[in-house]
Amino acid sequence: MGKTARHLRPLAALLGAALALSTTACGGATDASPAAEAVDISGSISGQTINYWSMWKDGEPQQKVIATAIADFEKETGAKVSVQWQGRSNTEKLVPALNTNNVPDLVDGTLAKLAPVIGETGQASPLTSVYSYELDGKTVSSVIPEKFTSNGVFKGEDGQPWMVPYSISSDGIWFDAAKHPELKATPPATWDEFIEVLDKLKAGGTAPIAADGDIAGYNSTWFVTALLRLKGAGSFKALAEDKSGEGWDDPAVLEAAQKVETLVKGGYLNSGYNASKFPAQQQLWANGDAALILNGSWTPTETGSYAAPGFEYSSFQFPAIGGKPASARVDFIGFAVPAKSKNQVPAQRLAAYLLGAKYQNALGTDAKVLPVRQDAPVDPAVASVKAAIDAAPATHLQNDGVTFPGYTEKVFFPRDDELFLGKTTAAEFVAKMKEAQIQYWKDNG
Repeated sequence: MGKTARHLRPLAALLGAALALSTTACGGATDASPAAEAVDISGSISGQTINYWSMWKDGEPQQKVIATAIADFEKETGAKVSVQWQGRSNTEKLVPALNTNNVPDLVDGTLAKLAPVIGETGQASPLTSVYSYELDGKTVSSVIPEKFTSNGVFKGEDGQPWMVPYSISSDGIWFDAAKHPELKATPPATWDEFIEVLDKLKAGGTAPIAADGDIAGYNSTWFVTALLRLKGAGSFKALAEDKSGEGWDDPAVLEAAQKVETLVKGGYLNSGYNASKFPAQQQLWANGDAALILNGSWTPTETGSYAAPGFEYSSFQFPAIGGKPASARVDFIGFAVPAKSKNQVPAQRLAAYLLGAKYQNALGTDAKVLPVRQDAPVDPAVASVKAAIDAAPATHLQNDGVTFPGYTEKVFFPRDDELFLGKTTAAEFVAKMKEAQIQYWKDNG
C-alpha cells in the first residue's frame, strides 16, 4: 500500500519531470492539433472501443475500483475498454504519443503532471459535456464541490474544462489519537496554541515533530502553508511570479519564514531529522517515537504496515496565523481526453462514469483514499482530513499551484531546505530567495 500512496510523495517533486517533458510536448503537436470542440456524449456507444492509459498498476486499490467500474461500464453500454495499467509513467509516455496519431483516448494522472503536458498545451479536449452529464440523477458538476472548480484550475485558455477529477489528496498534522486523545478533543487552532502543544510534548519527553528532511516537498509545506495562513490562498503563487522580487520584502513573508525558524531553533523537530532518509522519520513517528508529522492524506495507508499496535489515525489542520480564512490543500487526480482521440464520446462517458456514487464510495471505503464527491463516505483513518476539507471555505494546491519550469526545483526547494534544516536564518532565506528569483525571471522571461 505504501507504493500506492507514494505516487504523491511529494506532489511537487513530480513537477520537474512533467515540466521538462512539457517543453517537448509544446513542440509540433500543439501546432498540428486543431482545437477540439465539445461533443454530445449522451447517445449510444455500443460497439465502440476506448484505449485507456492508466496511472495505476494492476493490484493497487484504486486500480481494483476502476477495474470494477470498467466491467460495469462495458456491461451497461456495450462499449469495450482496452486498458493499459501503466503506472506513474503513463504521462511521460503520453508526451511522445501526442506528437503522433497514435494517442490514447483517455488518460488519468495528477493535475500537476497532466497540466503541463496536455492541459496547458492546447492538446486536451474540452470536457464540458462530462460536467453536464447526469449520473444517479445528478450532473457531474453538481457532485464536485464548487470550491474545487471555482478558481478555474481545470480550465484551459478557452475557458472550457479539460480535466475531470475523481479523487483528491490533502495534508494535515497527523497524530495517534489513542495516545493523544487531547489533540483530537481540542486540536490547536492558532499558531500560539500549536507552540503550547509542542512545549508540553517536549516537556513530557516526547519528540514533538518528526520530519524526513530529505524530502523537499514535505519541507516546503511548512513555509508555504504559513504564508497562505498569513496572506490567503494564491499568495505564494503571486510571490513566485513577481519578476521584480519585491514581494519578498513583504513583512508577512519574513514572518512565515520566522515560523519555520521557530520550529528549528526551538528544538521541536525530532533529533536527526536534518540527516534522515525517507521513510526513517515517519517510521519513528508511526512507532510512537514522535507525536506529530505534517504529511499527506496518504499517511495512514503508507505507514499502516508498521504503525504501533492500536494506532488511531487522526489529524488537525495547519494552525491559523493572523485573520485570513484558512484554506485546505486539495490536489487532484483525474481524467483527460487528448484532442487527437478518435473515440471522444465513449472516452468522455467513461470519465463521467467514475463519478458515480458506487465507485466514489468504493474509492473512499475500499481504496481508503479521498473521493472527489463530498457525499461519498471515507475510511475512518482519513475522516479527519475529509472533515477539514468539507469545512474549509477555500482550497489551495501543493506549493499553491506554482508550476513555473524549474522554479521549485532550482530556486525554491534548495533555499527552503536550508531554512528548514537549520542551515540559514529566516532573514537570510528571504534575501537569498529574492536574489535567486530576480535572476530566475531574468533567465526565463
